[in-house]
Order: sequence, then C-alpha cells, then structure tokens
Amino acid sequence: MLNLLYPPVCPMCGRISVERICLSCREKIRPAAAGAYCLHCGKPLKDEAEEFCPDCRRTIAENGSAVDQGRSLWVHEGPVPGAVYRFKYNNRRRFGQIFAEELADRYTGLIRKWEIDEIIPVPLHRSRYRKRGYNQAEILALKLGVLCGLPVRTDVLYRIRKTAPQKLLGRRERLRNLRGAFGVRADWKPCRNVLLIDDIYTTGATLERAARVLKKAGVQKVFFLTISIGQGI
Repeated sequence: MLNLLYPPVCPMCGRISVERICLSCREKIRPAAAGAYCLHCGKPLKDEAEEFCPDCRRTIAENGSAVDQGRSLWVHEGPVPGAVYRFKYNNRRRFGQIFAEELADRYTGLIRKWEIDEIIPVPLHRSRYRKRGYNQAEILALKLGVLCGLPVRTDVLYRIRKTAPQKLLGRRERLRNLRGAFGVRADWKPCRNVLLIDDIYTTGATLERAARVLKKAGVQKVFFLTISIGQGI
C-alpha cells in the first residue's frame, strides 16, 4: 500500500524504480575504493604508486590521524552530489534506507573486520537540527545499525558550538573551524572500536576532529563510512 501511495524512486534521478538505484544511474556512478585508492580514506588516486591522497599525507605528517581507516560508497561526481543534497536538505529521508542498504551490501565484511562495537553518527548543532528537522547522518547510522546488528549511539557525540559550513572553507580553515566543536557525553563508557557515519568525505576534517575527541575519551580505534567522497588527484 505504501509503495502505491509513495512509489520507490531512484535517489539519483528521481524516477520510479523497483531497484534501489535504477540501472541507468548505476552505470553513471563510480564506486569509491576501486582501482587505485588511498589506503587510509579510500579516495581515488590517479597514480597507482601512491599509497595516500594529499590530504591524508598532510594529516599523517603534521599530527598523525585519529582516524584509523575509512571508506565510502561512491565518488562525489555525476548524479551522486544531487542525491546526497536531496537527502541532506530536501527531506528525502527515505533515501537513508537505500544508502544504508548499499553500505551494508558492500561493507558488512569490512565492518566485521574492523570489529566495530558501536556506530556513532556525526552530530549536527542543535540550531541546525531544529532548522532542518533531522540529521541525515543519524538516519543513515540507525538504518545501518539494524542491517548490521550493531548498536547505534546518538547520545554520545555532540556539537558544542555552531560552526561555519565546511563547504565554504579550505582544508586548514576547516580544521580551525572545527577546533573545539565536538564533545563527548561525560558518563559514556567508551568502547574499543567506533564506526563514525557521515554523508560526505571531502578533506576529512570533520571526521578527524570527531575521532580525536572520541579517542581522548578512551576509544581505541575509530573508523568511518560515508555515502560519497571527493575525487582526490
């Protein structure tokens, strides 16, 4: 009945589709972590001789990375940015189930290898949450948790202060913008391995800051999964 009232649509093109992603769009999207890719974040690389993308090389060289490893579904190009934007800003919450199923299909084995204890979504500041009405990362994390049989904690990591939109900033500005942005619930008993969930990975600044706070609280390893990732070099 729900499918009759609200027929499932492809998140990439918006057309009715019995598949999660229609075959036409499936041909247009490029999987991340395929071919030559950064061993740390999974960003695609043009040079197969390289091990890490420029952002990860700088982060590791400067301060070391609090993120142990991460992966994404697709490269942020073609129809992918539009789909993520609609999920994030246009109240297409139903897309969260599609993206979670895609993540589970592709990365359940890796999640088990990482020995994840808890899934934690990257939080929104309360003012942005009130304005938007939902946190897309939280939706994605909750649905992925069900599919993978893992607990999801939405009450652990939180935003202490509102920050400028990251998309408007360069790498170093992103890091400065997020300094002191996250906090951890004081009575939370840290687990060993955490999986952070977010929608887009660009330079990794947001996930890096969140991971540092979690490790300071006592987490041993922090991994991440996102829907899309930047194109690297």
